[in-house]
Amino acid sequence: MKFLDQVKIYIKAGNGGDGSPSFRREKFIEYGGPDGGDGGKGGSVILKAEQNLNTLIDYRYQQHHKAQRGDNGAGQNKTGKSGENLILKVPLGTQVFEEDNKTLIFDFIKIGEEFVAAAGGKGGLGNTRFKSSTNRAPRKFTKGTAGEEFTIWLQLKTIADIGIIGLPNAGKSSLLAAITNANPKIANYQFTTLNPNLGVANYDDKEVTIADIPGLVEGAHKGIGLGTQFLKHIERCKSLLHMIDITNENLKKSYKQIKDELKNYSSKLVKKRELIVLNKTDLVEEGEVEKIVKYFSKNIKSEVIVLSTLDKKSISKIKAKLISYAS
Repeated sequence: MKFLDQVKIYIKAGNGGDGSPSFRREKFIEYGGPDGGDGGKGGSVILKAEQNLNTLIDYRYQQHHKAQRGDNGAGQNKTGKSGENLILKVPLGTQVFEEDNKTLIFDFIKIGEEFVAAAGGKGGLGNTRFKSSTNRAPRKFTKGTAGEEFTIWLQLKTIADIGIIGLPNAGKSSLLAAITNANPKIANYQFTTLNPNLGVANYDDKEVTIADIPGLVEGAHKGIGLGTQFLKHIERCKSLLHMIDITNENLKKSYKQIKDELKNYSSKLVKKRELIVLNKTDLVEEGEVEKIVKYFSKNIKSEVIVLSTLDKKSISKIKAKLISYAS
């Protein structure tokens, strides 16, 4: 399934039904009087967070959504049927913005949460409502009010305990596939990952949700590469797992490049807990690995560990680490 993390939609709640101006006209009843019922309430447009959704792609192809109108009132004091609410299902992590795409009006952070995005109109009053001791045959009735209508933006920000970041082809997807139930695309070229991938790792009866973010390149905070389109997906993560290919010629430069992009996008990102993983140790001689780690760790405050996704012991070790970083 394609991934879409931002979409603009138009929503219209149902109008309320009109009240009825009916009078009783029954044989042998001398004074019939008013018997007009009220109009039904219009349906509302409600957004609801669903467990099994991970994209907004459905709203790419249907951008106009209208709830049902309330029925008009009728004689014999019959109230019109209320319009059905329109439930629009969205993934967990969806944020709702006004038409300017800047003003946040709701943020879905729990499964099953509901937000009334557009309220249905009220039903009008039938003429029976206006009967009084001085007005026995009122002809007055009211029409239903219009339902609310808006143009809104939906933006999806992935909710995960840990976000995997790094340069393209650092092995992020391979790690996600090795430690979780996810099946990301894996290939030996840059930008294999074009969409955020989510997976759940289990260790010692505990679970941790992990997000694999597409590779970042220099200038990502300005939108270069996949850029800001996916940087926002790590804003919610509790911790970051920074993967670096240990075979890179200049590890510190690679590390600094990603850190600078995070800082330029949001100063909050560089304050998150960070676990640095030097990956692909199977491509380097064992004696060289220790030297590389010792050199790289100088003046680095974050914890540094090494990994080979082909080594089962490494996988178990990093799972245990991730559980601690997710708490």
